[in-house]
Amino acid sequence: MTTVSVLVAMIVFWGGYATYVIIFSYFPQLINMDDPLPDVTDLATLAMLVAIALGISFLVSLKLAVRILVPLNSLAESARRITAGDLTARAEPGDHSLGETANLVADFNTMAQKLQDMTADMTAWNAAIAHELRTPLTILRGRLQGIHDGVFAPDEKTIRNLLHQVDGLSRLVDDLRLVTLAASGRMELQIEQVALAEQIRIVADLVQPNLVEAGFTLSLDLSEMAVALDPVRTRQALLALLDNVRRYANPGTVVIAMSKLGSYATIRVEDSGPGLPPEFAKQAFTPFARADGSRSRSFGGSGLGLSVVDAIAKAHGGKARYRTSERGGAVFEMLFPIKA
Repeated sequence: MTTVSVLVAMIVFWGGYATYVIIFSYFPQLINMDDPLPDVTDLATLAMLVAIALGISFLVSLKLAVRILVPLNSLAESARRITAGDLTARAEPGDHSLGETANLVADFNTMAQKLQDMTADMTAWNAAIAHELRTPLTILRGRLQGIHDGVFAPDEKTIRNLLHQVDGLSRLVDDLRLVTLAASGRMELQIEQVALAEQIRIVADLVQPNLVEAGFTLSLDLSEMAVALDPVRTRQALLALLDNVRRYANPGTVVIAMSKLGSYATIRVEDSGPGLPPEFAKQAFTPFARADGSRSRSFGGSGLGLSVVDAIAKAHGGKARYRTSERGGAVFEMLFPIKA
């Protein structure tokens, strides 16, 4: 709009200058030098220049308006389609030379894509949650119905199996709650300065009987280090890693080590294999992700264990990562920032 205004002023100014040069040079009789007021020639010249300037500015403004309105109309139409439920609607950017309009359309399309992705993720989550809840609930309902009908005797083995299914449901609900809180940034941590090696030994003593029963040998490589973190959440994450090892790794030596890596305290859990498939390693910490769905379900996995580890590490300002060990096994690491 500034350009159009300057264009009109320049046409009037330079057009008037050029017109009077021509009049003075070729038609001096049209100029009355004794009368300081504008005469008919002056008024006609001014009217002609203004008409030319307004015509040019009208054409320029019309073209500019069309360039602006095309992407804005597309933006409005896309917004109406999204409101109606069509999340695939996208606005056409039109002329990219219009920086502000192009940026507006780009931001709108980015927002629409994120909304579509969030909706797809929510649908996938709902389906995955329903799938994970269906199996234990079906077992519980069948067993309880059988006890009610007298098919099964309510003996110690049956009650123990029912309690096992209830424990699995409780853990699934707790994991879902933790991952959801972490995704929304609402996970509360009780940070305190703790001896990290002591927290690891507590977890190791707790899980060692189950690991030994499954054919594993636990090896600790610890050093004394004080770190500010939530001890309960940290133990929960380490338990999830060791439970993952117990379910899926080959029997052998499991190493739990800790070290200082730059400004991070690192907890490393290494097993004897077989590790994660390369194509799955990048999404190992994604909720409900499984390298082998049937194998995971046969071992009771829900696909949330590693996402819990990742959520707890990120809530501390750290991260979780995976790599393959030199022995061919899996190495899972949790990095916690060391704060003064």
